[in-house]
Amino acid sequence: MPTPRLSVVTTRRLPEAVETRMSELFDARLRQDDTPMSREALAEAMRTADVLVPTITDRIDSSLLAQATDRLKLIANYGAGIDNIDVATARQRGILVTNTPGVVTDDTADMALALILAVTRRIPEGLAVMQQGIWEGWAPTAFLGGRLGGRRLGILGMGRIGQAVARRARAFGMQIHYHNRRRLRPEVEEPLEATYWESFDQMLSRVDILSINAPHTPATFHLLNARRLKLMKPSAVVVNTSRGEVVDENALTRALRAEEIAGAGLDVYEHGRNINPRLRELRNVVLLPHMSSATREGRAEMGEKVIINIKTFADGHRPPDLVVPSML
Repeated sequence: MPTPRLSVVTTRRLPEAVETRMSELFDARLRQDDTPMSREALAEAMRTADVLVPTITDRIDSSLLAQATDRLKLIANYGAGIDNIDVATARQRGILVTNTPGVVTDDTADMALALILAVTRRIPEGLAVMQQGIWEGWAPTAFLGGRLGGRRLGILGMGRIGQAVARRARAFGMQIHYHNRRRLRPEVEEPLEATYWESFDQMLSRVDILSINAPHTPATFHLLNARRLKLMKPSAVVVNTSRGEVVDENALTRALRAEEIAGAGLDVYEHGRNINPRLRELRNVVLLPHMSSATREGRAEMGEKVIINIKTFADGHRPPDLVVPSML
């Protein structure tokens, strides 16, 4: 008698090829629209499924996990970040958690460089003039931005993405500085000609551009706060493609409005879609809708990793991207 297929519930629409493959391998219950599941729907899924496939928009906290039945054995997160899931509580309840690490590294690093260029070269301002049809022609002093070559780039968080940002920045002739929990090995640090700063404060006061590539943890919450923003040069720029909670958004807005720093490029926000409205009014700010990882290739690879994690679990083996509390 054939073994029953695992019941798998997805919480959002996924790329068509990913959904097709899931349906071939599992008893997949797929979303018909692309809106986030309500907490009631999530709770129902956790009571009736063997595997839940959430995304970063789903907050799987302890109160929701308390409603899961013994049937739920795996949460296969569609995304590299796992700060939307209470991993420790899940493990206590015998539920494994997996993610999709490494998939969005290059896509996110590309976007970090795009934001750096957009802010320092005033690209959105030029685009707005052209789209409004009000360009009056070339002028020697119009839309003057700054050259990237020779500038000091400070990287907060020198993991996969931080290193990918550093490699791209080196190609633009930038000097690499970084602050990390641990210093990189010499064989990683030396090709980047990177300078390690044990003190984040000391690095901040010396860099021209800060790229934030750190995860959201209790230790990184509001790591860039009002006090630290005041340490930065008035000509400095902040770029964030990691997690919005790392930056005190109100403090950043005040610093930008007071011209205590020169600009910011943001793809993530402290309160998700509830962006500080004063940020929208500033010409020296580039705001994107959390699209750093939004490539067709990246989304497909994320789906492939999710499927591999589920299939490996179904076969009775340890999923390759298992997250354990000690990793957090």
